[in-house]
Amino acid sequence: MKTHSEQFGFDLGRVLSAVVPISAHIPEEAMSASLLGTERSGHGVVIQDDGLIVTIGYLIAEAESVWIKTGAQTIAPGYVVGYDYETGFGLLKPVQPIYRPRIPLGRAADLKIGDPVFVAGSGGPGDVVEAQVVAKQEFAGRWEYLLDEAIYTAPAHKDWAGAAMLDRKGRLCGIGSLLVHDGKSSETEASANLFVPIDILVPIIGEMCEFGRQLKPPHPWLGLLIHDADEELLVAGVYRKCPGDLAGLKPGDVILEIDGDPAGHLAEFFRKVWSLGPAGVAVPLTVLRDEETHKITVHSSDRATYASKGTIN
Repeated sequence: MKTHSEQFGFDLGRVLSAVVPISAHIPEEAMSASLLGTERSGHGVVIQDDGLIVTIGYLIAEAESVWIKTGAQTIAPGYVVGYDYETGFGLLKPVQPIYRPRIPLGRAADLKIGDPVFVAGSGGPGDVVEAQVVAKQEFAGRWEYLLDEAIYTAPAHKDWAGAAMLDRKGRLCGIGSLLVHDGKSSETEASANLFVPIDILVPIIGEMCEFGRQLKPPHPWLGLLIHDADEELLVAGVYRKCPGDLAGLKPGDVILEIDGDPAGHLAEFFRKVWSLGPAGVAVPLTVLRDEETHKITVHSSDRATYASKGTIN
């Protein structure tokens, strides 16, 4: 009978000891509470000898308290080191040493469609799914989020939030974000996990550790949830007292144009918004409401300045 190391090609026990359960409490008044809830749980991965843990950022966004389970009966308090809205990564640390090995970082860019990967949660060997890369493609999230190349794997892990995607050598190549339709086809019924590539964390990790975020000017944020359906950009939600709401946008509005140009598909729209300048830039929109067009200028903002200050319509 093969040992875990022989079966997986690396020391599975050592790798899994670096994947830890995390939980967070978010205040009810937090901007993300109505969408993501106030009690969140998932996984984090130790990536540095000092105990630095990477997870998917929405687990710890606006967190009032964070806890890291370090043993069967041991839970350590943690604190948020940094959160980057652009990539979606969150970093945290325990307030006391947890003596867990780190997982070495790999490169999602080196993975090819069809390559085998392992998706590991924090529940031990039984919480590992042997999967394969089924797609590498652009992903646009309705919450004003865009990945140039997300990694899709199947079969799906049932507890994906913050899970580790490992290559054949046990190196961390991505952090679990979503359960989605199989990236190979929009028509398929199969489910897959979407992973944020670890590659895009590497260049900014120093800034996130020192300043809590990357230092480049943030993208302009409109405070909208935008659904891309039937070749229309539908405003599905508007954060109260945030830029879109203050400009008069309403759920049900259809975005037709930005700065006089067709809005395009969701990813194209985000890129056009961001091309206008950094956070604070005026974003001229043409929207369709009740069969009438309206010109609305949204005075954008840095999303971080509105954290814990709004709820969703």
